[in-house]
Amino acid sequence: MSSTLKIGGLVSGIDTDSIVKSLMAAQRAPVDKLKQQKQILQWQQEDYREINTSLRSFRDKVFTMKLQSTFLAKSAVSSNENAVTATANTSATPGIYSVTVTRLAEGVLKGSQAALADEKDTNGTIKTLAKQFGLSGSVSFTLEGSSGNQSFTFDTSTDTIYTVAAAINKAALGISASYDATLNRFFLNSTTTGSAAKIRVTNDTGNFLSDPDGTAGANTLKLLLKNDGTTYSGQDAQFDFSGATNITSATNTVTVNGITLNLKQGGGATSTITVTNNIDSAVSAIKDFITSYNEIIDKINGKLSETRYRDYSPLTDEQKDKMSEDEIKKWEKFARSGLLRNDSILQGIVTGMRTTMNSSVAGLTAYSTLSSIGITTGLYSEKGKLYIDENKLRAALQENPEEVMKLFTNSSDAEPEKGLAVRLYDQVNNGISSIAAKAGSDSTYSLVDNSIIGKRLIEIDKNVKNLEDRLNKIEERYWQQFTAMEEAINKMNAQSAWLAQMFSSSR
Repeated sequence: MSSTLKIGGLVSGIDTDSIVKSLMAAQRAPVDKLKQQKQILQWQQEDYREINTSLRSFRDKVFTMKLQSTFLAKSAVSSNENAVTATANTSATPGIYSVTVTRLAEGVLKGSQAALADEKDTNGTIKTLAKQFGLSGSVSFTLEGSSGNQSFTFDTSTDTIYTVAAAINKAALGISASYDATLNRFFLNSTTTGSAAKIRVTNDTGNFLSDPDGTAGANTLKLLLKNDGTTYSGQDAQFDFSGATNITSATNTVTVNGITLNLKQGGGATSTITVTNNIDSAVSAIKDFITSYNEIIDKINGKLSETRYRDYSPLTDEQKDKMSEDEIKKWEKFARSGLLRNDSILQGIVTGMRTTMNSSVAGLTAYSTLSSIGITTGLYSEKGKLYIDENKLRAALQENPEEVMKLFTNSSDAEPEKGLAVRLYDQVNNGISSIAAKAGSDSTYSLVDNSIIGKRLIEIDKNVKNLEDRLNKIEERYWQQFTAMEEAINKMNAQSAWLAQMFSSSR
């Protein structure tokens, strides 16, 4: 800030402030030009980064097309879904399979054989074990599950039925405990199924858990558990899968030969599982990919051909002050149009993508190009847009799904043998890197922008600061000069008044 005492026309009557502003307006032209250059660079940076965001989304689509699983999806249909449902993995072999379920996998479940005393009193307060079951002192027992065993002791004067359930659950024994307040029943169940699942009670001195014949009194949980170390175990599922008999599983969900079976009914229930190639899934993935490809091509081509209005420069602060918000928006719409017109980086990206999509994959015979599976390029004016003949695509997938898959996914050290999606993924990655090198990243993790535009913006900021400092000094000099003029005029006026007084007094 200037330290000069500013006397603006106090003596001379000159509008010094307006004169200084006019003089400084001409001096500020280089600063305004730099700020306009900065605005153009910032708009370009935004446009580049917007393209990169779209390229990253498209890259995810391309990655999906690199995966063999995208083309090898299978469908499985069960003839009796009450007995067995099925899903096919990509490794499943198409065919017809018979499944007979002898028994289902089960865990261990023990519940109160009769309703227990209410766990709350008439005021809704949870009762202690002593009040609910008429007990005194403490109750102890040892509980063993598939994951270990632990001894428990509860003070009946302070602990409740919920304390008991929480302590058992916290022990993580492979046993889950719960109390159903609606039924007033306590439950213990294994957390897994199969023959390894178990519940075993020992050292239950007060028979708090144990009620082996269901005749225990009101001071127990009335669970059908023996207190002699008897182990209550679950059972494995058992089923036949075509020629493979007596297959067992600890769970009712099991994968056999790439087919995941969900066993739902035992006792010899049968079902026929039919596995086929899921062409619909592959067609959907390819259509989604082509749609995304067309969108990114259209977006980049739009930027490359966007009209540049050179008569619309970015507005200065002074110009904005004289315009409405709507006028500013309309002006800037034209000012920022075409900033990436014919851009070499974008041109290289779109050309590379189009070249790849029109290439062939060496080593393939029937389906070595996109056109061979019904994907063709549109008119020249459409600049690389692709169209799908779905009937031709389905026919190719039906006839030779393996080769269609390789057209996209084939991996090789030789570039001509690489699948189209493999090549395209690398190209998109390179394009993203090229744009980031030019315009930087919009990631919040990027604290320093070392991109070409980023460095140029820093340089402009430094130049603007230097010019602003210089302009402040120039403005200060102007004010010093006008102030000196005012002071000189003031002295002259004083001298003139003195002389006039002297002449007047001498008469």
